[in-house]
Amino acid sequence: MTNMDPGSDRETLRELADAGNETAMDRLAALADAADALGELSELLDEGSMHAGFLLTRHATATGDLRELQRIADAGYDEAGKDLERLLKAPADRHRD
Repeated sequence: MTNMDPGSDRETLRELADAGNETAMDRLAALADAADALGELSELLDEGSMHAGFLLTRHATATGDLRELQRIADAGYDEAGKDLERLLKAPADRHRD
């Protein structure tokens, strides 16, 4: 397999994703995650990328961002809703001694 330069590789992935290739969309999400490009991940989720939903959920859960979890769930990634419910049901004083 020939290695492509990162710029043209991204362009190719974008073209394939736009044509409905889910694997290409997953790779774009992975690249966005590696670059910590949350805006790009959000766009990919809005385009239907469940991998982007997973990555955004992981980030929002780690930071405790309840609003973002709700937005991700509303965009169709159900696991975000489960994490949101879990965080909402957690005792408020769990870190107190």
